Amino acid sequence: MLIDSHCHLDYFRTEELVDVVARAHAAGVAEMVTISTRFEDAAKLVALTTEFTDLWCTVGVHPHHVAEAPLPDIEALVAHAAHPRVIGIGEAGLDYFYDRAPRDVQQDGFRLQIRAARAAGVPLAIHARDADDDVARILAEEHGEGGPFAFLLHCFSSTRALAEAGLALGGYISFSGILTFPKSQTLREIARDVPAERLLVETDAPYLAPVPHRGKRNEPAFVAHTASVLAECRGVSPASIATLTTENFRRLFTKTAPRP
Repeated sequence: MLIDSHCHLDYFRTEELVDVVARAHAAGVAEMVTISTRFEDAAKLVALTTEFTDLWCTVGVHPHHVAEAPLPDIEALVAHAAHPRVIGIGEAGLDYFYDRAPRDVQQDGFRLQIRAARAAGVPLAIHARDADDDVARILAEEHGEGGPFAFLLHCFSSTRALAEAGLALGGYISFSGILTFPKSQTLREIARDVPAERLLVETDAPYLAPVPHRGKRNEPAFVAHTASVLAECRGVSPASIATLTTENFRRLFTKTAPRP
């Protein structure tokens, strides 16, 4: 069984979601997490998890959108995270590649969502693009000032230095279809070296479809291709990667653990 730890199912047309989810199940993807990019979409994402019982969601504000409206306060994020199907905060972080919001506003939003994740006792899904030094610095500062918090560096395509900084603070790392791209050898070497107990897989659908679907719209079923390449990187079987990443997902996203 595989779990797609990060996708955006609200970006798909409502009428096609039944087929998208069915294809995921047919490919061995038992569960998916649809990730928030705007706080005002929280109710819509929760509604999706009601319609599709193998779906979880998060609540938060992507760095692209932090300047579009006033940021929610910590209490509002924590209140939404109390819902049983909301398992994390985010997607938060920094994106200096597109710079769609002022960098100081991005950093304020990142810190606020770190604190909300800590207060809610759920993990933070982190977006990092061309901002490795500031992501690592803010993670370290918030860890030192407020104490530990759980987090996932999602769709990892950054430097080994950020991977090591995140791991040193207890973070997890998730790999997407970028891992399968021909020019991603350095990334595959990082994936080979991440401790086994910190690995997850994802699609980031509808973006970043893996080989052999590159250039097409991505969907959760395709996470199997990323898992297969991750298995090759580490010299293990795809079945063992499926088991390992599912166990890691349950350990990180504790609200998804089966009830005794």
